[in-house]
Amino acid sequence: MKEEILNKIKQYERIIIHRHVRPDPDALGSQGGLAAIIKASFPEKEVYAVGEEEDSLIFLNKMDTVEDDMYRGSLVIICDTANSPRVSDTRYTLGETVIKIDHHPNEDPYGDLVWVDTAASSTSEMIMDFYLYGADKGLKLNSNAAKLLYAGIIGDTGRFLFSNTTEKTHRYAAMLIETGFAPSEIHENLYKISEKLVRLNGYVLQHFSIVDECVGFIHLTEETLKNYDASASEASLLVNSFSHVEGLLAWVFFVDEPDQIRVRLRSKGPVVNKIAAKFNGGGHPRASGATIYTKEETQSVLSELRKACIEYKTK
Repeated sequence: MKEEILNKIKQYERIIIHRHVRPDPDALGSQGGLAAIIKASFPEKEVYAVGEEEDSLIFLNKMDTVEDDMYRGSLVIICDTANSPRVSDTRYTLGETVIKIDHHPNEDPYGDLVWVDTAASSTSEMIMDFYLYGADKGLKLNSNAAKLLYAGIIGDTGRFLFSNTTEKTHRYAAMLIETGFAPSEIHENLYKISEKLVRLNGYVLQHFSIVDECVGFIHLTEETLKNYDASASEASLLVNSFSHVEGLLAWVFFVDEPDQIRVRLRSKGPVVNKIAAKFNGGGHPRASGATIYTKEETQSVLSELRKACIEYKTK
């Protein structure tokens, strides 16, 4: 598949790269890293990265402005997006050829070419795979591309703490660092936290609940976010605040937005992406997101999570 993707990149003069809504470091890292590799390798090509921006991650990569008619006759590549409804900017359908590159389970195999590797720690790791495949075929990796891919890798591996971290992950990280960027700056920018979020974190630690001795949850309402002057995106960064509680198997963060409720599901064993899929979402077996619209639905999500944990404990 890597050969087919490289051939498509060589074939097209204009390439537009998308990723998922509410971008995280891996979405931005894989998208921006791939764009930087293509630009360095084929400077004559037009390469654009599109999608809504995330204020807390603006230091990684800024998005380009692309007019509708620019999609005509273009190659579109979508990174780190399991389900087509979650693609940021629906104009991707206007492209002539669409390629999906992702490490989530391939439950929605959209696109003309699909490269999915669920064994990869991140889509950024897959882009590094792609570069190494093409290094003797014209692909070039500069420090900007390396910085973005490194950010994506540490984002999805929790700074190499999560179980998806492999020997290859560490090896690729070392190779990326060798290009000359400062990894300490990436860590500092990704994990620094404002005073208001520290205080909101205190609220989370005081008010989260545990049911069945293994399921944790909290619902951050619009009023609570307003009291702490925090956005839904900022609050979502605290999803692992109480993850180390003894006996906890899975937890869910509900975060209010003006017209919907963000759902962040995390697990130490029970499969949660199947739950997310029932509520307009998806993701990894142990880390997923979804969207609901009523307070009643929060109870439905919690009920599904409790069932999953009970089944996991009785295996």
